[in-house]
Amino acid sequence: MGTRESRVGARRVGGRRTAPVPADVPVVEQPVNAWQRWFWLWHVFFAIDYLVTVGLVLAETGSATARTIAVAAITAIALSYPFSARRQLTARGELVFAAAVLLLAAVAILATSAAGFALFAVCPMVFMSAPMPVAVVVVSLMILLPPLSAWLRNGFGDPSMSVLLPITALLIIFSICIGFWFERVLRQSQERAQLIEQLEATRAEVARLSHEAGTSAERERLAREIHDTLAQGFTSILTLLQAVESEWGDEKAMRRHVDLAARTARDNLAEARAMVAALTPSALASGTLEDAVRRQTERLHEESAIEVSFMPGDLPTLGTATEVVLLRAAQEALTNARRHSGASRISVELSAVDGRVRLTVTDDGRGFDPGNPTEGFGLKGMRARAEQVGGTLAVHSGPGTTVTVEVPA
Repeated sequence: MGTRESRVGARRVGGRRTAPVPADVPVVEQPVNAWQRWFWLWHVFFAIDYLVTVGLVLAETGSATARTIAVAAITAIALSYPFSARRQLTARGELVFAAAVLLLAAVAILATSAAGFALFAVCPMVFMSAPMPVAVVVVSLMILLPPLSAWLRNGFGDPSMSVLLPITALLIIFSICIGFWFERVLRQSQERAQLIEQLEATRAEVARLSHEAGTSAERERLAREIHDTLAQGFTSILTLLQAVESEWGDEKAMRRHVDLAARTARDNLAEARAMVAALTPSALASGTLEDAVRRQTERLHEESAIEVSFMPGDLPTLGTATEVVLLRAAQEALTNARRHSGASRISVELSAVDGRVRLTVTDDGRGFDPGNPTEGFGLKGMRARAEQVGGTLAVHSGPGTTVTVEVPA
């Protein structure tokens, strides 16, 4: 801005020191406001006022020396104008500048009363360049100069005094009121500009935090996907290859284990491709949820000596996200039962109960303490998946373990 108030925001706004904008927050360039856009009109007004005042001074009759002194003082004020208009003054310089302008105005007006027309431009210039209390005092003193000049020349008997004194009193009151009014308006404008900057910074910070939260959530989702698919598949492949080593002399058993390992590897590859392409899990892409869970139970039975039964119910149509949750829960529960429980029998049941779909996986293994805070990523991942679709996870272990996942239908 071309005013003193516009510079206050760089130091203090509303009595507060402004905070620097963090380097990592994108800075949004603020549009030029109306005061800045139309400030060139003030330059034009000052130039016109200067030329008119000089013309009136030169047209006056009287001492040529007095006219020369007045023109010189007015010209000196005009030459100092760029310093206030360009805001090149320090806090101390503002006081010195206001005192110098007051002195030059006094010299010009006391030399010739026509120089008083310069006050139309000089008074606003003081308001622009000096703090408000100082500007009010300086402007009031400058407005008193024309009646003071008339009194020094002709005393109180000067006929113009009857007009000058009331006008001077009104001008002082008016200048003080208009000065404080502009001070308040421009300060509010600057405070709003600061608020907009803060809101922009806050919006950028919220966007950054949202991005980080999204990245974290996506990282967690990928971790669950890898754990529930690729990691389990690789575990099965290792188990099958170890079985091949233990049955090295039995070609039929070896071939069966190698075939199972190859099929698991192909399924893992399909899962990896589906994950990269952000598609539906490959087990669901080629059939229903019941088919996908049945294939998981059949694979577990083929890869181990565990007896696995599957009882599907009459399920309603489910969304893809819900089906993924149930499929991954079945995979995790079956893998945990195989690796940790030492079970010989596992039953899997899918059913619809009271508007919800329930997956129940029960084994006759040794069980564990579900309240143990050291529970692995598997149960945490199952619980997190269920909660994402408004579902729940319940684990009961005794001997034997029952894992129940319920999701909205």
